[in-house]
Amino acid sequence: MLIPSFTLKKLISIVQAGGVIAYPTEGVFGLGCDFLNADAVHRILAIKKRDVAKGLILVAHHIDSLLPYLAELTPHQRALLDESWPGPITWVIPHNGTLPDWITGGRPTVAVRVSDHPIVKHLCLTLDQPLVSTSANHSGKVALTSRTQVSVCLGKDIDAIVTGRVQSIGKASTIRDLKTGLTLRAS
Repeated sequence: MLIPSFTLKKLISIVQAGGVIAYPTEGVFGLGCDFLNADAVHRILAIKKRDVAKGLILVAHHIDSLLPYLAELTPHQRALLDESWPGPITWVIPHNGTLPDWITGGRPTVAVRVSDHPIVKHLCLTLDQPLVSTSANHSGKVALTSRTQVSVCLGKDIDAIVTGRVQSIGKASTIRDLKTGLTLRAS
């Protein structure tokens, strides 16, 4: 296991209590929290100085954790997701109306990813739900790629920083629209 169990229990309790954590992802450190906790999500938005209308990414360990929130997928759409996940591709997908606006930005779509990063997978599996995943930085600034950078720049604003490494330093996930197939952001 990558995270010692006593530390994992503490991280999970922080998230469940409405805390904000920083953790390594595929390309950068991310900020995460319980996506259903409005106070925690708004805290991340305040830390980042990010407008709620932009929406946030949900990251999960398996597609099954995301399906309860998504509109019905066609067989072709499901095949595209299955081919690209787990991995560093974020898909913008119509949701079924059960997600709060602080996640979707009030849009009919949500950005989701099934991560291949072992720490992210372990956190989401243990939480048994997706996590908010947004780059650890102030909006418009360079994303942070190490625990030290996060500690220096955001340490006073967050509750815990997970020790670990990003997989491909500085390489943000590709974002694609599932409905149109368009690439919205290349990695």
